[in-house]
Amino acid sequence: MPGRQAGVPPTAYRRAILRLARRDHSAAELRRALLERGHPAGEVEEAIARLVRERYLDDSGLAARFATSRLAHHGLGRSRIRQGLRQRGVGRREIEAGVRSALAEVDEKSVVDSLARRYWKAHARVLPERRLVRLWAFLLRRGFAAGLVKERLAGLWPRWSDALEGLEPLEEGEER
Repeated sequence: MPGRQAGVPPTAYRRAILRLARRDHSAAELRRALLERGHPAGEVEEAIARLVRERYLDDSGLAARFATSRLAHHGLGRSRIRQGLRQRGVGRREIEAGVRSALAEVDEKSVVDSLARRYWKAHARVLPERRLVRLWAFLLRRGFAAGLVKERLAGLWPRWSDALEGLEPLEEGEER
């Protein structure tokens, strides 16, 4: 690292700055990484507090940017976005604010429509009734709500919408 004396280990703050220069991190991610690198807990907490004070670390901003990016560019729905933010250690309040912010910027219905049309073209060899059921399952796995998916698919392909009747997402732990 430039500007560092040989043999002197970097401080928790410096290591955190270098990690943040590469990509956004939540406070929990940084804390875990710094502790794993062997920094004392007190030094880690001081570094985190300083980063928050200096506005280098902001879980609310991270949640909003992450949610917007995942919805607009990765085609993920609310539940997958929430899951990703929980895995990063972001708090429930910040997650919900981030999802609301993303939904204010990006139209979820148009994201579902775009993904559905792309899937429909890519799987043109499959019978339409079967393709619609598979598409429904695909969109649920992407994290979109069952009601929204059913509504959009019925609107896009009304001729085969009866194939969607009776479809309900599996409860956790259930098998087909």
